[in-house]
Amino acid sequence: MSAVRLTYEQLKAYEGRSTSAAAVGKDPVNEPMIRHWCEAVGDTNPAYQGPDAIAPPTMLQAWTMGGLSGHTDRSGAYDELSGLLDGAGYTSIVATDCEQEYLRPLRPGDRITFDAVIESVSERKTTKLGTGYFITTRMDIHADGERAGTHRFRVLKYAPAVRTRDADARTRSRPPETAERPQASQQPQAPQRPSASQRPSAPQQPQAPDQPRARRPRPVINRDNAGFWEGVRGHRLLIQRCTGCRTLRFPWLPGCNACGSAEWETVEASGAGTVFSYVVMHHPPFPAFTASEHGTAAPRPQANAPRPHAGAPGSAPDAPAPDAPAPDGPTPYAVGLIELAEGVRIVSNVIGVPYDKVRIGMPVRLEFLRVDEELELPVFRAAEGGEG
Repeated sequence: MSAVRLTYEQLKAYEGRSTSAAAVGKDPVNEPMIRHWCEAVGDTNPAYQGPDAIAPPTMLQAWTMGGLSGHTDRSGAYDELSGLLDGAGYTSIVATDCEQEYLRPLRPGDRITFDAVIESVSERKTTKLGTGYFITTRMDIHADGERAGTHRFRVLKYAPAVRTRDADARTRSRPPETAERPQASQQPQAPQRPSASQRPSAPQQPQAPDQPRARRPRPVINRDNAGFWEGVRGHRLLIQRCTGCRTLRFPWLPGCNACGSAEWETVEASGAGTVFSYVVMHHPPFPAFTASEHGTAAPRPQANAPRPHAGAPGSAPDAPAPDAPAPDGPTPYAVGLIELAEGVRIVSNVIGVPYDKVRIGMPVRLEFLRVDEELELPVFRAAEGGEG
């Protein structure tokens, strides 16, 4: 279904319409929720503890949420607008950003009320995801009748862009923007498939020529985490360490959540770890993720050992790991929360054993898995004898 161009007047008519009026938060601000929040994000600020505790400001929206049962006092304005866009072909939605303004701290016992309106609907915009409209809602939040803050939430309601096979092929063949482009005489040759006599005996399922190989989404790299991904490219798993209080932190953050310092350095992980927790992914079966070992798994280099770059002599070939199952269709795979020997935790794939053999406490070892021609990821292989 192709998207229909709506008139801007149709959409602008929804601006200023109320979606909630004098709505009441289901629970007052309370210490258990503050504690759960702080534990989940690792925030140990003493201001959120003790008899004079306040709630973390970023919890502002949490006190307004309706849970699985929702709120019964919402108007139908937002649903009407969403239905209008759905009917015109703008059926997809993605959250883009939120803004919060804090006017006074919230304390345990505060009763929360809020009013929400559709603040703005943009003109028709074309983005990389597709063409659609940005919708911004504004929520004014009160505590015991006193204005406490404002929460703005923006989404893009869009019709997905149609990607052609040729466009996908160009995207796959485009080198990373940060990579140094070799001169024409130094262009690397495309990887050669082994001949029939050289292929492993495990059955292989040929891929139809008109079916491009599924690729994992690209990581979002910004100024706060660029150093981590630079380390991954060099087969190093880097952890941040605050230079003020020496606290290790992962994932990467712009500042220390223990002392607030913005100064930090990096520590290279040894590669040893254990499975702290895990889940097994069954559905939906996205091929790019189910083939968790269908790539080149490179063990972490030993200290002081030379680190071959991708495609250099001595680096692993672009072929399945020896113990990887034949790529004969989507299979479940294990995603683990790995506790590193250094004490921080990272979410990654657990490989080297069947998904149903992964266990809490299982020792694992860091490797780097090349999932396609552009992307390597840190993964963790079950240590020998660790299956149980």
